[in-house]
Amino acid sequence: MEHEKGELVSSPSSETRALFFFPLLPFLLLGSYSWLSGCAAPGEPMERKPQVPTAITDLAAHQQGNDVILTFTLPQDTVDHHPLKKTSAIEIYRGFDPPATLTSAVHEPLFLILTIPPAMVANFSEKDRVHVVNLLDSNDLAPHIGWSASYAVRTRASAKKESADSNRASVRVYPAPDPIADLKTEVTHSGVILTWTPPQRTIVGSAPPIAAYHIYRSEAVPQLQPETLPTASESVGGVPKLKALGRIGESPEPKFQDMQVEFAKTYVYAVRSLAQYPEVALESADSNLAMVTPRDIFPPAAPLNVTVVPVPAQSGHPAYLDVSWAISPETDIAGYNVYRSERDGVSGARSNSELLLTPAFRDMNALPGRQYVYTATAVDRAGNESPASAPASGSIPLDGQPTKP
Repeated sequence: MEHEKGELVSSPSSETRALFFFPLLPFLLLGSYSWLSGCAAPGEPMERKPQVPTAITDLAAHQQGNDVILTFTLPQDTVDHHPLKKTSAIEIYRGFDPPATLTSAVHEPLFLILTIPPAMVANFSEKDRVHVVNLLDSNDLAPHIGWSASYAVRTRASAKKESADSNRASVRVYPAPDPIADLKTEVTHSGVILTWTPPQRTIVGSAPPIAAYHIYRSEAVPQLQPETLPTASESVGGVPKLKALGRIGESPEPKFQDMQVEFAKTYVYAVRSLAQYPEVALESADSNLAMVTPRDIFPPAAPLNVTVVPVPAQSGHPAYLDVSWAISPETDIAGYNVYRSERDGVSGARSNSELLLTPAFRDMNALPGRQYVYTATAVDRAGNESPASAPASGSIPLDGQPTKP
């Protein structure tokens, strides 16, 4: 493989050491001791063979946005099957193959584009894998749309000699749509609604057709106290701490509703556009991050079908008014309140001291001969109270008066 190499830092040359010659006679007198020892004479130069790492064999490449992400495993041994004594430097090479040569064994030459010194290798490593991002700019993409970007990696434990080339990793490259910049969130009773503006450009021209949008979400692990968390969506310049973004859905239009959320949890969203090219579908880079902590500020619906039925006195128990209504279909209802008034259009005071767990109330304080107007409300577990129901009226008849149904 032909390479154009950048400048390498050379290690200092070894000092030339003087050779000392001794008379032969003392060695003869010492007998076999010196010959069996195998030791070189003092001052004799010792040639040190440079460590040469084994070649990388698992280089892989894929495009994300306008980045090509390279992953590989660093060698741990030398070609002589000895452990490497120190971290090796990394050299990244790249070239572009035109589409006509994609099925050919002949490749364009590769050129050195990045050197990572040993002290910086840990910044690119996660566990046993190295991750290197090569950003393709307009000068790279404009003349090479649809070409294959080919990569190879060498490692170097010594300035004298580097490893052999890794396997070649190639990927067809295209300009990705510009990242979405205006992702917004809106909290509703049924979930979080995401909206954004479709991208119009790439770094080299107009955006290709957008096939779909991929929706990503993570839960934030805030360093703030719960009462200080934001209650509305906001762009995140630096989220305190994030779990990894995971894809949760896809949308054909610039809108998505996430119904799988829990109130009081903090979520971070990103959206990627999926551009459709003749050979590949390419995701853009992440949009701006949008963080939101949904709060349940949405009251339940008002109760329906409130009825008031007078119950006459019997067996020593006074007469009372029985107020009931339809049970709420909502799943987070904590209970109900009943309000009583003696005038239409006035809500009056609450009759129950504690939330009613069932949709019924006995008004034992109603006086015979008086007309009462009742309304009911539902209260959810977050403490939100519904609007009042439609009013219903009733009265306990005076003695001798017929009871109204």
